[in-house]
Amino acid sequence: MYRMVPTSDIVLTQLRKGVVEYCVLACLRSGPAYGLELAERLGSDSSLLTSEGTLYPLLSRVRQQGWVTTTQVPSAVGPPRRYYEITDEGRAALETFLATWSRFTTDVRTTLES
Repeated sequence: MYRMVPTSDIVLTQLRKGVVEYCVLACLRSGPAYGLELAERLGSDSSLLTSEGTLYPLLSRVRQQGWVTTTQVPSAVGPPRRYYEITDEGRAALETFLATWSRFTTDVRTTLES
């Protein structure tokens, strides 16, 4: 049987799957933002977001979960912008993630360094 060593892209894809939505919530803690702002914050100089095309379905999912609300705001330079704002449920989900993430990363680090 032929086995392939995963590329860094494959590993990053797997790591992103359960994390990026919480990173979006973390970005919204400081206040509402529209999609392009979030894409720039998550995509500039980081491995969290590969394209805007993956962000908008994620934003739709977290909105359906009740973790964010949206508001249309007129723009002086084009169509109205949809701003996303974290809800109390989103803050609670983020806090649960942060507590779990801390324990998880400690366990991973301990295992990898042993």
